[in-house]
Amino acid sequence: MAGKINFKNEVKQRYAFKEISRKENIRAKRRFFLIVCEGEQTEPNYFESLKENLPKGVLEVCDFKIIGTGNNTKSLVKEAKRIKKSWEKEVGRPIDKLWVVFDRDSFPPQSFNAAIQQCQNKSDIACAWTNEAFELWYLLHFNFYNTGISRRQYQTKIEENFQSRGLHNYVYQKNSTEMYKILNRYGSLKDAIKNAENLEKLYAGQSDFASQNPCTMVHKLVEELFGL
Repeated sequence: MAGKINFKNEVKQRYAFKEISRKENIRAKRRFFLIVCEGEQTEPNYFESLKENLPKGVLEVCDFKIIGTGNNTKSLVKEAKRIKKSWEKEVGRPIDKLWVVFDRDSFPPQSFNAAIQQCQNKSDIACAWTNEAFELWYLLHFNFYNTGISRRQYQTKIEENFQSRGLHNYVYQKNSTEMYKILNRYGSLKDAIKNAENLEKLYAGQSDFASQNPCTMVHKLVEELFGL
C-alpha cells in the first residue's frame, strides 16, 4: 500500500495563496446584471428559467437580479433606474448593465417610442422591447412571422405550434415557469434569434418603433447573456 503523501508546509501555503488569489480575481471580475420587466410574471419567469441554463461558469462571475414591476411602458424606464440605484446601494457596488423588458401592448405610440429612445441615449441601459407582445419571441422559436399579430392570436398560434410538434393537449399558460424549457425542447432558440434578427433588418433605419409590428429585441438580451 502506498504511503500517505505529506506536502511540506511551504507547498501547502503556496497552493492556499493561489486559491485565495483565484477567488479574489473572480470577485474582481464579477459583473452585475439587472433585468427589469414590465410584466410581473411572464417575462421574469422566462429569464429565471433561462438563467439556470447558462453555460458553466457564467453564474460564478455574474450576478443576475430579475424583477417584474407591473409598471406601464411610460414609467418603466424611470422605475428601472430607481431600482438600479437602490440595489447598488444595497450591494455596495455599481450594476454593470441594466436591461428593461417591455411590450408595445395597448400603450400610446409616443410613450412606447419615448421609452426606447430613453434607453438608446444611455450607455449603461438597454431595452429588449417587443411589438406587440413578448409571446412573439416564443413564436419565433418555430417560424418566421413578418405580418402583424394581435394579442388574441398569440395563444392560438403558440398552441398550434406545440401541438403540431407532439405536445397534443398543450394549452398555453401565460405565466408558466416552464416556457423556456419546453421552447427549447419543441422549438429552437437558434432559430428564434435568427428570425428576430431578420425582423430587425426589415425596419433598419426606422425610428417609429410603435409601427414595427411584428418586431422584438429580446434576442439581443438573450445573446448577451449566453455571450457571457
